[in-house]
Amino acid sequence: MIDLRVVEEFLNTLDERTFSRHGVPHEGADTLSAWISTHQVADREAAATLRASLRAALSGDGTAADAISVFPLRLEAFPDGRLRLASPIGNPALAVIVSAVGNAVADGTWHRLRLCAAPDCRWAFVDTSRGGNGRWCSMEICGNRHKTRTYRTRQTV
Repeated sequence: MIDLRVVEEFLNTLDERTFSRHGVPHEGADTLSAWISTHQVADREAAATLRASLRAALSGDGTAADAISVFPLRLEAFPDGRLRLASPIGNPALAVIVSAVGNAVADGTWHRLRLCAAPDCRWAFVDTSRGGNGRWCSMEICGNRHKTRTYRTRQTV
């Protein structure tokens, strides 16, 4: 799941959160340019396309395989004979993302990477719950807001 943390960081370069917390509105941002600069990615369009495709796959508008299909993958052997997916694309940072997604799909951990169920959040997170059924990026923020709203709705009916 360590590989999924890299994908999570990449996906969260798009902050679509629009909620207010303690009366302070959250200011969303697109920090892809900073990520590209830090990771020395030459092709901004490829990075933006990959991020959009992966976020769409997590939203249910496609699959992880669809999202990375434009980026070639190949099998690479470890010295002990185990295999892993690797991406030969030119930029190492994007290759790590594509390989991590491919490996997560192959080893069955892809379903652990999610977008927060709160419609005003949509933050990417790796679900580390035992049952693998986490819905919110943070139970203390998004989960609490949802449960409070549900409670208040029940009380007014």
